[in-house]
Amino acid sequence: MTSLKVSASKVFQPQKKTYYDRQLRLAQDALVHKNPNYFAELLPQREMWRLYPHFRDVCFLDIEADSRGIIVLTLFDKYESKTFVRGVHLGKDTVNQELGKYQLIVTFNGSSYDLPKLKKFGVEIHVPHIDLKALCQRLKLIGGLKEVEIQLGIHRPQHLRGSATDAWRAFWASGDREYLELLVAYNEQDAVSLYQLMEKCMKMVAEK
Repeated sequence: MTSLKVSASKVFQPQKKTYYDRQLRLAQDALVHKNPNYFAELLPQREMWRLYPHFRDVCFLDIEADSRGIIVLTLFDKYESKTFVRGVHLGKDTVNQELGKYQLIVTFNGSSYDLPKLKKFGVEIHVPHIDLKALCQRLKLIGGLKEVEIQLGIHRPQHLRGSATDAWRAFWASGDREYLELLVAYNEQDAVSLYQLMEKCMKMVAEK
């Protein structure tokens, strides 16, 4: 097969080539020095997934909320989860401090749901955010998180397929700690599923 060699000078004008060369050097430097914030304002939201292989400190975030705001929030870092419950240990300063440890945040439909809820709560995300719903749609995986889990064979225990909001209401109506534990387990499962989903999506992208 004859290789195709095209001089960059024939593709770009000298001024443009200088500009793009500089941008590439800046991007490479940001990757070498593990600076995700460099890309936060450059990449469109639908392309943020491309950063995932390059940064280790990743947080998979999921929240449950009602009309009053956030009920429960879980952060999963691939190894362990931290869950914060309204009225127990959910606080703006605590969440901001925890999120400050990460280079990337991953959600499912977080652009429309989780991040606006967090902002209203007083928590701002200052690192790149990967919204898996957009990537799933690109890969023809349609539906909510649970529907996509089924399509990809991600297992969720039967007792964690219900409604977290119902568990919250039952807890406050009865005071039974069993409902609170169910709510926490439900939310933690969502966050763990996000990690599994991210890995499977990246594998699918690599195979295309």
